[in-house]
Amino acid sequence: MPPRPREKQPLPSLPTGPLEECDDITTDKIPEEFYQPDDRPLEIVWRNVVVMGTIHCIALYGLYSVFASANLITTLYAFVLYHLGAFGITGGAHRLWSHRAYKAKWPLKLILVLCQTLAHQNSVIEWARDHRVHHKFQETDADPHNAKRGFFFSHMGWLLCRKHQEVKEKGKGIDMSDLYAEPLLRLQHKYFHLLMPIGCFVMPTVVPMLFWGETLVNAYCLNILRYVACLHGTWLVNSAAHMFGIKPYDKFISSTENLLVAIFAVGEGWHNYHHTFPWDYKAAEFGKLNWTLAVINLFSKLGWAYDLKTVKPEMVKTRVHRTGDGTHEIWGWGDKDQSPEDYKSAIIYNKSSED
Repeated sequence: MPPRPREKQPLPSLPTGPLEECDDITTDKIPEEFYQPDDRPLEIVWRNVVVMGTIHCIALYGLYSVFASANLITTLYAFVLYHLGAFGITGGAHRLWSHRAYKAKWPLKLILVLCQTLAHQNSVIEWARDHRVHHKFQETDADPHNAKRGFFFSHMGWLLCRKHQEVKEKGKGIDMSDLYAEPLLRLQHKYFHLLMPIGCFVMPTVVPMLFWGETLVNAYCLNILRYVACLHGTWLVNSAAHMFGIKPYDKFISSTENLLVAIFAVGEGWHNYHHTFPWDYKAAEFGKLNWTLAVINLFSKLGWAYDLKTVKPEMVKTRVHRTGDGTHEIWGWGDKDQSPEDYKSAIIYNKSSED
């Protein structure tokens, strides 16, 4: 059956940031039997192509500098920043704010916002918005990084072209009121184009120069290398973890369990489990390689992370045997489509007495 005809939509204007910002986006579930993939050519945003090409060239020079001229401490410093930025994405933008899989006191929220700004993958609100719509409309035209368009598109190509009209239309119903209700997130979102250059590029470059006499070129290029590596770690979850690996929890969805992705994405490679139980703060079963989980558990012992939601082993076992039908995609705890069974069966560690 040929694709349904679609009216050509006017092109959105380009923003002032380095990458095209996401448009506000909706939520009606697209019935599988009505889904028709759109095979129209992608509309490339050449400015984004130039920006991405440039930072990758600088990152390659940074990799050369690691072996040729940079101080060892600068390389170690970049390695630490990589993990801090990654935790801002995985523990903050993803598990805390996109899925509400646990709660955090304000000191931890501040740390997570700072780390997420260091990672620069747009503000927390923008990141969470795209991720929630990804869970609701996985591998349809409304999925921002639809894996059915191929590895490169789901990995980074989706940032190099204009959003599909379905992403904008189907995203408008995603409830973001919980995030807009947080003053810290509103502040970051409002001043992101000021905070991001300072937090992601200026300060990480200045510190090696001031404290151990690193050259400007080495400090800057290794920081860009750190930034690009962190981007690819996140992108691998969208691409490789939707294409390569096993599906022990739900064979009817594309997401997979991928050890290499878990290594680069500090614990986010157990994606078949995550898409099956997206409200679980572990984003995996216990026993998996999961650096983000270890840090969240550490903050839980300090009392800064609480209401840690997870799934009963019996429920996991039932799902493994039943495998599910893959039709009930939700973005996380509190979604309007979450079943009563999910609420009743979830285990909440370190539960707050306020709730």
